[in-house]
Amino acid sequence: MKYQGRQGSGNIEDRRGMSTSRMAIGGGIGTIVIILIVLLLGGDPSQLLNTMQENPATESGQVTASAEEEELVKFVSVVLRDTEVVWGKLFQESNKTYRQPKLVLFRDQVQSACGYSSAASGPFYCPGDEKVYIDLGFCDQLKAKFGAYGDFAVAYVIAHEIGHHVQNLLGILDQVNSQRSRLNEREANQLLVRLELQADFLSGMWAHYADRMFNSLEAGDIEEAMNAAASVGDDVLQKKYQGRIVPDAFTHGSAAQRKEWFRRGWTTGDFAQGDTFKARI
Repeated sequence: MKYQGRQGSGNIEDRRGMSTSRMAIGGGIGTIVIILIVLLLGGDPSQLLNTMQENPATESGQVTASAEEEELVKFVSVVLRDTEVVWGKLFQESNKTYRQPKLVLFRDQVQSACGYSSAASGPFYCPGDEKVYIDLGFCDQLKAKFGAYGDFAVAYVIAHEIGHHVQNLLGILDQVNSQRSRLNEREANQLLVRLELQADFLSGMWAHYADRMFNSLEAGDIEEAMNAAASVGDDVLQKKYQGRIVPDAFTHGSAAQRKEWFRRGWTTGDFAQGDTFKARI
């Protein structure tokens, strides 16, 4: 992705120099859910909301980062700015207002309006404060653990989390959380899969417009994003870490589903084509 010399976002909140002095106690997140959040992108918004706790004290310190990490910060900032422009334009065309989310950079652990999280949780979106949280160390894990290479794999991750923000602004997250409270575990998981697949669609939709508006995509970028989407499919991760595949336990979708819905967003750029809640998946 072409990002050098391009404008970055002013909505980056850098907490890399802050450390949590005490861990908030509480929760209600089951062990299985924690593992899924560790392994998959984004986590479960409703489960995160159930862990709201008081903010722990923090200590500020000097940020020490390698040249490679600082370059990654610039890249993330440009990607975030591109999402702001794309979704701002699309919302405006629909007579809606797009509230720009903050993107929080942290190390090791962080406190959000959705509760305490460690870096092992991976990137996530918290609807309680409308912020995306990411430890940049996860970008290395994309390659080492998931085999997802290339800068656009990172762009896909950010765009996916911004997709959850779009869902939040449109009221979709509230609708899903309300419905899940009336369903059994298997049905609730199926609803989560549809929510996550739509976020994949929205990330592809962002790529569709970003390329046309900024001419920023390079050869191989879409393949990098689709590979990243497939590498965090539930079936791939279950097979790798549990040795077997349990479809009823899926919460994000299979590799094929995640790849396909990103592709649909990329090729159509049409929000009407991304209704995963009515489609056969």
